[in-house]
Amino acid sequence: MIQKKTSPLTTREILPPPLEDRRSFLKKIVVGGSTLMVGGWFSSFIRPQDKKKAPQYSMILVDFDRCTGCRTCETVCSQFNHQVTIDGESLKGLGNPFMANIRVYSFNPDVDVPIVCVMCKDNPCLAICPVEPDEMGRKALYRDPNTLAIRCNGSRCIACGSCADACRKHRVNAIIPNRKTNRPERMCTLCDGDPQCVKYCPYGALTHIKGGLDGKHYGLSADKIATELIRRWYGDIGETLRRTK
Repeated sequence: MIQKKTSPLTTREILPPPLEDRRSFLKKIVVGGSTLMVGGWFSSFIRPQDKKKAPQYSMILVDFDRCTGCRTCETVCSQFNHQVTIDGESLKGLGNPFMANIRVYSFNPDVDVPIVCVMCKDNPCLAICPVEPDEMGRKALYRDPNTLAIRCNGSRCIACGSCADACRKHRVNAIIPNRKTNRPERMCTLCDGDPQCVKYCPYGALTHIKGGLDGKHYGLSADKIATELIRRWYGDIGETLRRTK
């Protein structure tokens, strides 16, 4: 029934997002704010010292043909990013999948879609943040100087939810506001350069890729990805099963 390829099947092989819609969205952000877009990078208020040592842009890429939905990625992500201190020693956390920065969504018929921040070079979440940049050029949301992962300064964040809305409407819905504070969470940290989800995936479904991205991985939600995978793997019967779930 299921027809899968032997070559990797990632978001780059599925459906590119509507280019016109993305451009219109970015145009609104640039016109309405103080952000300067140069070559797709977030360049507002960048200091000269920030340009000297440019870290390499990278992200986690999923091979959907290999993913089994085991959720190991969620567990190891949560363990690394939510460590505990016992008797002065820092240890890995309990690994609660709910707290992971990568989330696996399951669909019917059987399709599993891991979703993680795609580190958009045009960063709509940063661009739309209304907090004024500080002396370092950083808004409440900013890029980690070493990994370029998205970070949030909780002391400056006003919990408006704009970043989460932008990610949900125009990207992959990776930013999840905290239920109590409404501050953004679940942005991939790349585990300080050593992604644990990639390291421990038992099926090799995750890859940490650096550079060479053309942007075609932008804007694909879990539902859009699942729809395309169901079409490819199950054909007409898959669409029927999904409508009757």
